[in-house]
Amino acid sequence: MGSLPLSDDRSEIVFFDVETTVPTRPGQGFALLEFGAILVCPRKLTELRNYSTLIRPADLSLISPLSERCNGINAEAVSNAPTFADIANAVYDLLHGRIWAGHNILRFDCVRIRDAFAAINQTPPEPKGTIDSLVLLTQKFGRRAGNMKMATLATYFGLGQQTHRSLDDVRMNLEVLKYCATVLFLESSLPDIFTENCWVSPNAVTRSRSNGKSRPEGGLSNMNKDSVLVSSPETIDKNHPILSLATSNTKVAVSNVAHSSTAQSNSFSFRELQDEINRESIRTDVAMDEKSIEYSPDSSASSSVPQACSSSIAILEPEKICISSIDASLVPFYRGSQRIELHHEGFSFKLHCSGLKVRFGISTKFVDSAGRPRLNFVVDPSPSLCNVLDACDNVARKLSSESGSGSDWRPVVIRKEGFFNYPTIRLHIPTAVCEEIAIYATEIYQKESSGSVQRLLFSKFDAAELDSLFKPGTFVDAVFSLDPYDYHQNAGIKLVAKKLIIHCM
Repeated sequence: MGSLPLSDDRSEIVFFDVETTVPTRPGQGFALLEFGAILVCPRKLTELRNYSTLIRPADLSLISPLSERCNGINAEAVSNAPTFADIANAVYDLLHGRIWAGHNILRFDCVRIRDAFAAINQTPPEPKGTIDSLVLLTQKFGRRAGNMKMATLATYFGLGQQTHRSLDDVRMNLEVLKYCATVLFLESSLPDIFTENCWVSPNAVTRSRSNGKSRPEGGLSNMNKDSVLVSSPETIDKNHPILSLATSNTKVAVSNVAHSSTAQSNSFSFRELQDEINRESIRTDVAMDEKSIEYSPDSSASSSVPQACSSSIAILEPEKICISSIDASLVPFYRGSQRIELHHEGFSFKLHCSGLKVRFGISTKFVDSAGRPRLNFVVDPSPSLCNVLDACDNVARKLSSESGSGSDWRPVVIRKEGFFNYPTIRLHIPTAVCEEIAIYATEIYQKESSGSVQRLLFSKFDAAELDSLFKPGTFVDAVFSLDPYDYHQNAGIKLVAKKLIIHCM
C-alpha cells in the first residue's frame, strides 16, 4: 500500500478507480475491494504521487466467483487488508477539493466512494470538478474505436490488456487520454484532410444504395452518423493535453457535464449520449465490464438507487441455461416506476444464438412518433431457444400479474394455429437519433464464405436497404436482450438485437 502525506495543495487532478464486488442478487450493494489513485500535474500530465490499497469488506462472502473473475481479487487477497474505515482519512485527503478524473466515475466510482463514507458515518469528500473520460471521449472521439470501454480503447491504441486492477487501470486511462488528445490535436491542424479517412476502423465497410455493394471506407459521407462527432480546431487548447479534448469553455471539464455549455455549443445531446451508452453493452461471452452502469432517464436516481453492474450481465447460449434457474424481479425504472428484469442464477443475461434462419425479412408495419419504421424481422428458433423463452415468458407473466398489471400478455414465441411445430420469434432492430439523423443502434456484421467478418456501416436510415440483407432463408448469428414491456394494455418480452452477423448466401 502506498502512502500519501497530508497536503494543502489542491491544484492537481486526481485520477482514481475502484474495484468492487459484483452483486449476486437483486438489492445487494457493492463492496469496495480496491482503491487506486494518481495525482497528476494538470499542465504536464506528469505523475506526482500515487496511492493504492486493497480493502477488506465487512462480509468476505460477498466476493463471489463472478466477482473474482471480474477483477481477480479473491477473499484470501483481502483477508489481511485494511477496512475502508482504516483508509478513509487518506482517501478523503487525496480526493477532497481536487478535480476528480476517471472512466465512468460519474455513474460508478463517485457513487461507490460516497456510499462507502456513508457506511462509516463520515462526511464524504467533494470534488472541485469532475472529468469523466467515458462521457468526454464518447463526445469528442466518437465511436471510431468501437465501444467506449477502456479495454477497447486500449486495444485500439495498442496499449495492452486491461487488468481490472485500480492503479493499472488509472495509468491506462491516462495513456488513452493522451493518445486521443494527440489524434484530435493532429486532426485539428488539417481538418479537411484528416477527417475524411480517420474515423472508421479499417475492418469496417459501408454500404451504398447507389451500387448495392460493400466497399472500404472512403469519404465522410459514407460513415455512420454515430461516428461523426468532430471537434472543430477552435475548440482545442493546445497547451493542455487532457482538456484539449474539451472545448475552451472549461465547464466541460468539471462536474455537471450534462449541464455544461458544451452540450449546446457542440450540437451534441447528452440525453442521446446516455441512450447510446446504454446500447453499447454488447458482449460475446460472460462479460466483465469496467463498471459500466446502466443510464437511467432520471440521472439523479443513481445516487439513491443501487444499479446493477454490467459486469453481472452474461451472454449465454440457450443450451447452457438451466430452466429452473430463470426468475424475474421488479427493479426501479423511471420516476418511481418499476420494470421487470429477467435473471439466470441471479444475474441479468442476454442470449447468443447461432444459425438463426430468417423466416420473414424486415417489417415496417409499425412506425415511431417521428414516422420512422420500427424495424424487426422474424426467425425460426431452435427447440432449446423456445424452451428458454417460454420459461422467461412464464416467470415474467406471473410477476406482471402479481404486481397488479391488467395488460394482455403477448407470448414471445409465436405459435400460430395449425403450425404449432413451426414456432417463430421476432428480433427488433432499434434505431437511435443523432442530430435528427436516424441510425441503427444494432451492430450489424457480414460474414463471408471465407469466414472473415466485417462490420457494415450505413450512410443513412434505409429500411429497404436493410431488407436486402435479411432475405428469407438467410442465416444470422444474434446477440439479443430480453426486455419485458407493459405499454398501452399490452405486455410481453421484446427481443432487442444488440449484434447481428449475417451469413452470406
